[in-house]
Amino acid sequence: MSIPFLQHIWIWTWIANLTLASTSTYTIPPTSPTTAATLDPAPIGLSYEFFTFPSYRTNVTATPQCEKNLAAAYAGTYPPIRIGGTTQDRADYDPNLSAYVTYSVASDKDAPKTLKYGPRFFDLAGGYEGRVVLGLNRGHNDVGNTVEAAKKAKGVMGNLVGVEMGNEPEYFKSDGQAIAKGTWNAATDAASQANWQMQVGKAIGNLIQASNSLQSPPQWGAEQLLNAQNSTALGYIKTFSHHNYPGGSIQSLMSHANVVKNVNSFKSDVAAARKAGKEYVFGETNSATGGGAASVSPSFGAALWVASISLRATSSSISRLYFHHGTIGACQYCWFGRYSMGAPYYGAIFAASAFGGGKSIVAIDSGNSAYAAYVIFGADGNPARVALVNSEYFTSGTRGSHVFVLEGLKGESVHVKRLTAQSATSRVDEGSSPTWGGQKFEDGTCKVVGTEVKETVKVEGVRASVSVGSSEAVVVYL
Repeated sequence: MSIPFLQHIWIWTWIANLTLASTSTYTIPPTSPTTAATLDPAPIGLSYEFFTFPSYRTNVTATPQCEKNLAAAYAGTYPPIRIGGTTQDRADYDPNLSAYVTYSVASDKDAPKTLKYGPRFFDLAGGYEGRVVLGLNRGHNDVGNTVEAAKKAKGVMGNLVGVEMGNEPEYFKSDGQAIAKGTWNAATDAASQANWQMQVGKAIGNLIQASNSLQSPPQWGAEQLLNAQNSTALGYIKTFSHHNYPGGSIQSLMSHANVVKNVNSFKSDVAAARKAGKEYVFGETNSATGGGAASVSPSFGAALWVASISLRATSSSISRLYFHHGTIGACQYCWFGRYSMGAPYYGAIFAASAFGGGKSIVAIDSGNSAYAAYVIFGADGNPARVALVNSEYFTSGTRGSHVFVLEGLKGESVHVKRLTAQSATSRVDEGSSPTWGGQKFEDGTCKVVGTEVKETVKVEGVRASVSVGSSEAVVVYL
């Protein structure tokens, strides 16, 4: 049976539109534009829950190798770490304690309600090869004990770059913290922080990482704190920090449009901090609160989220992101510890490899589709790498793909390294590990295994077409 002429035209129009929908074109700037954000030498860091920090360093074999892998991706700079979380406000410093930390719990998967730590805690943290932010107690309202701890930390830790006073103070009241007796809200907390900044800052200098709240700004954020500061208190602040746990399903978490919307909600807060001459960081972040969601946080989709939010945040002038690692054995989002290797670690390595040695970054996609594109520029101002993410949700069946057409290229070809897994729901603990350039990270040791694979894509004129499957990401080496 013949197809009517108009129907024939409709079919070819539909096919043409389908083809257009699976392709997008991006022009690579020849040099770093003025709109590009400056890159930290190691934008992706790790946050360790306060009471678990000694155990991560001394009992989890994978910890030093996983950090070393990130350092290699960063061209030699170790990832920054932050030591803190809920238990920093349950911890009191004991200068006579010989152990790193002491506490009692009913189960090894519980977090302690009270704990003590001694000088060896600082010695252990001071031995780390990278920069360290230390979270100290404000909840107990004992500023003398906190000042003593801060002074000791600064004295022995040559890598100390920041000190927090309190973790997520908006929950001090519900947690029964002594400092929150009476009226406790964003305004009273801001006044409290300013007072503590002056007392702790006087003892250790301008090392304060301020705010450290989880609730969305503008309340409990940099803008509100800045309005409560006098020049003395502000002078002791080095960095403003906010916490960020988007949550949701795997599909909603990894959605590029959702990542952009999430990061954009901090735009005003970041601008306020930058205007005051301070850096802005996600001092604690991960896929979902409370150690993660069992059905979401260990997945490959969460790995793509780690990669995506790292790229979007840095391109939005958020200097660093500290991905939280909680109670060992009860931590769904951890990169190592609960599972020998967690899939989200692959997203961190992907983004670190895109950043490695770069000096600036700019987003070149629209921000409202499933497709993300970022250009990283080197010290010479020239484009060095392009990071591409296809956040279309794929679980089974025929895997779709999207073609990123890159224009403004030089040379005859580019190399591509691919982050992939069987699906967005793949999990290492269920026998389905991702690969990064054909390689995996060995369970228990975090050592790289397998042979690296880099694909070659021909440059035709000044254009290269890079195909990225649904729920995949690639780094293009220019």
